[in-house]
Amino acid sequence: MSYKSILTVVTDPDLAESTVAHAAAVAIGADAHLDVMCFGVDRTQTGYYYAGANAMVLQETLTRASAEAEALAEQVRHILGRFEVRWGVEHGVAQLADIGRHVASRARFSDLVVLPKPYGKDHGVELEPVIEGSMFEGQVPVVVVPDDVEPPTQPKRVVIGWNESAEALRAVRAAMPVLKGADAVHVVVIDPPQHGPNRSDPGGMLSQYLARHGVKAEIDVLSKTMPRVSDVLMRHVSDINADLVVMGAYGHSRFREAILGGATRNMLEQAAVTVFMAH
Repeated sequence: MSYKSILTVVTDPDLAESTVAHAAAVAIGADAHLDVMCFGVDRTQTGYYYAGANAMVLQETLTRASAEAEALAEQVRHILGRFEVRWGVEHGVAQLADIGRHVASRARFSDLVVLPKPYGKDHGVELEPVIEGSMFEGQVPVVVVPDDVEPPTQPKRVVIGWNESAEALRAVRAAMPVLKGADAVHVVVIDPPQHGPNRSDPGGMLSQYLARHGVKAEIDVLSKTMPRVSDVLMRHVSDINADLVVMGAYGHSRFREAILGGATRNMLEQAAVTVFMAH
């Protein structure tokens, strides 16, 4: 499998430059078509209007969001003009509570979604449901790129966060085109279980699976010497100078939808390199 249809989502003019540039870099590296969705976000909720508010108030917010979407689309087209990549731009309006569903409906027909980190200074609250909609409902792997990081067109040193979960295995399978092109792949196992069929060879089955795909992987077994697993993983990423992390994304059900679990949020909050995630 290869990535031929890549999607990104822009909701903030201040993040448009980095978001589009990152997505374009990934699309160029994969020789893929890049689709950009530009949303004007209506952050009001009808149920919370003050007493006496009427349809004119609602129309005003929708008109403002529509104008923002059109301005974003124009800005994105200008940015894309600098890149040698096949692209298309769509724009529309979404309410904050519903933006994840709109993204999911488009992400379903993409091979990969490239998005900015959802957390950080001046990052809007809509960025988290955009990621959630892509991964949980859209069922598409997501590449999350920190604002000040240039995503590698072809990662050279990749870390796989491995805990034998179904989510981690799906992430590995989805990232196989990337793994095959890497110079070094490290399967990181933190505090492997002391009981079970793989206790004497943590990561061994995954390493064999990767080898049959032509991926030579090293297994790094680490102790949980820091409060959070994400802390240990990111320290190791820094120690070996990796440029990509592949990991499963975990969530909790919420009215038949899903929200990012604490471990996934922790990882995204502190990630200093590009993260490839799948649910």
